[in-house]
Amino acid sequence: MRQEPNPKKIYPRTNDFSTVYLKNVITNSNIIVDDFTMYNDFNNDPKDFEKKNVLYHYPFVNKDKLIIGKFCSIACGTKFIFNSANHTLKSFSSYPFPIFYEEWDSTINVCEAWDNKGDIIIGNDVWIGFEAVIMSGVHIGDGAIIGTRALVTKDVPPYAIVGGIPAKIIRKRFEDSVIENLLKIQWWNWSTEKISEKLTAIKSGDIAALK
Repeated sequence: MRQEPNPKKIYPRTNDFSTVYLKNVITNSNIIVDDFTMYNDFNNDPKDFEKKNVLYHYPFVNKDKLIIGKFCSIACGTKFIFNSANHTLKSFSSYPFPIFYEEWDSTINVCEAWDNKGDIIIGNDVWIGFEAVIMSGVHIGDGAIIGTRALVTKDVPPYAIVGGIPAKIIRKRFEDSVIENLLKIQWWNWSTEKISEKLTAIKSGDIAALK
C-alpha cells in the first residue's frame, strides 16, 4: 500500500539509512533547505551533511547562506565551497595576512582575506551528480542537472545540463517552449495531492497533461 508523502520524516525509504530529507537534519540557520530535497551518502552518515559537505562556511563572519529548493536530488560527496575558502585576488600577495591579524596588524578585517562572492542558491528539482563541487556565489536554476564531479564556478540556467572542469553547458533538457511552461507551472509548489494526481504527466514528460 502506498504511503502518503511526508516531508517531515528523516528517511524517505524504509530501511534505507543512506538517504535523508535534508531539511530535517540541518541545524545551521544559514543552511536553508526546502521540502523533499534529499541527499544520499554511501560513505558517511548523510545526517552529517552540513559538517562534511558544506565547507569553509563561517556565517558568523560572512553571513553567507546555502539555499536549496524543493525536490532536489543531491548525490554522494557533493561539496559546497564557501567564500572563506578564497584568497583575495586584489592583493599583491595570495597569502591571507588578514587571517593572521594577531601577528601582522590587529586593525585588519578578517574578511579582507577573501573575495566575498555571496550565497550559493540552488533552485527546485535540481539534480547534482556524484562528487560535484559548487563554488561560492553560484546560482543554479530550476530543473538543472550538474554532472558527476563537475566544478561549478558560474551560474547555471534553468533546465540546463552542465559538466566538466570548469562546468560548461552540454545542452538544454527540453525545448525553450517547454522550459518556459515548466517555469510558469512550478509543479514543485503544488500540494502533495495535486503532484500525486499529475505524477504520470511529470514522469512521462507530457507538458500538455501537466497544464
